[in-house]
Amino acid sequence: MSYALECKKIKRTGLIPAFLGGGLLAALVPILNMSFRSEMYMTGDIPPLQILLDANWQMMTMLNLLLAVSGACIMYHTEYSDNAIQRMAALPLRESRLFFDKALVLTVLCALVLFIEIMALAFCCQYWFPDSGTFFPLSFAELMVNYGYLLLLMLPAVLISLLIASAFKNMWIPLGIHIICIFMATMLPVENFILTLFPFALPFQTLAGTETSRAVHFIIGVVIEIIVIGIGELIYLRIRRCFE
Repeated sequence: MSYALECKKIKRTGLIPAFLGGGLLAALVPILNMSFRSEMYMTGDIPPLQILLDANWQMMTMLNLLLAVSGACIMYHTEYSDNAIQRMAALPLRESRLFFDKALVLTVLCALVLFIEIMALAFCCQYWFPDSGTFFPLSFAELMVNYGYLLLLMLPAVLISLLIASAFKNMWIPLGIHIICIFMATMLPVENFILTLFPFALPFQTLAGTETSRAVHFIIGVVIEIIVIGIGELIYLRIRRCFE
C-alpha cells in the first residue's frame, strides 16, 4: 500500500518525465559520439561494447547520478514540506518503510534510465559494428549481464542519497553534499580498489574490460554497502525519534 502511495506522490513531482528525459539525453551521448567520431573507435580488437563504455560511460554516469541525487532530494522535500512527514509519523506506518519504499521507487526509475542507455549502446554496436553480432545469440546476454551489473553498482549511490536527503528539511543542503560527492568520485584513482568502493564512485565502473575476480569483489562490496546503509538509516531514525 505504501509503495503505491509513493508512486502517486512522484506523479506530482515531475520525476518520471525528468528521468525519461535524462535517460534519453544520456542515451544520445554514445550515438552522437559515434556519429561524429566513429573513425576513432572502429580500429583495434577491443569488443565493441567495451569501446563504447570506455568512451562514453563517464559522461552517462554523471547524468545518471545527477538524476538519482536530485530525485532523492525532491522525494524527501515533498515529505518535509508542510510538515507532512510529522503527520505521517502519527499513522500506523514505520518510518523505515517510508525510506525503503522510496528506495524501491528510485531504483525502478534508475533501472528505466539504464535500460534506455543500454539499448542505445546496443543500437550503436549493431549500427557501427555490424560484423560483431551484437544482439544474438550471446552478445544480447552480454548486454543484459552488463545492465544488471551497472544497476547493482548504482544501488549504493541511490540509498546513500536517500539517507542524506532524509536528514535535512532544506533540500539544497543534501543536494550540495551530493554534488560534492559526485565530483570527488570523479577524482578518485581507479587503481585503488578501496577508494572505488565509495558509493558515488561505484557507478563509474563497468563490467566490460574488468577482470572477473575484481567484478566479484565489487559485487560483494556493493552488497555489504547496501546492508550497512540500510542499517545506518534505521539507526538514524531511532536517534531522530529521541530528539523529536
